[in-house]
Amino acid sequence: MVSVLQNVAIDCADAYALARFWSEVTGSPLHPEDGPGAEETAVMLPTGPILYFNQVPESKSVKNRIHLCLRPETSREEEVDRLLGLGATLVADLREADGAGWAVLADPEGNEFCVLRSESDRAAMSS
Repeated sequence: MVSVLQNVAIDCADAYALARFWSEVTGSPLHPEDGPGAEETAVMLPTGPILYFNQVPESKSVKNRIHLCLRPETSREEEVDRLLGLGATLVADLREADGAGWAVLADPEGNEFCVLRSESDRAAMSS
């Protein structure tokens, strides 16, 4: 017997606002019953687990022990620019001059996540 991963839970100060950010990031809808003021909100990814946002009273104080890694459909550079425009901040730029590496960003509540190279970026490096 095994367990199936149902969701990735993210504690936050404003569940609905943070879920809206991640809905824009992923292009996936919020759960249809969720709205402003909801203390629990979900982003319904088309495959894989749900992104579940749970409002908690305490603020984030240290580096995440678990984080999300995104592989964009566009180039990594275009996606980093898009995410910064949505309200993310650049935490660490680990991109290499040869195209390798990744960028570490934070969502509006400071939760770190990575933007990896896209498949086209990876293909360009291997040719």
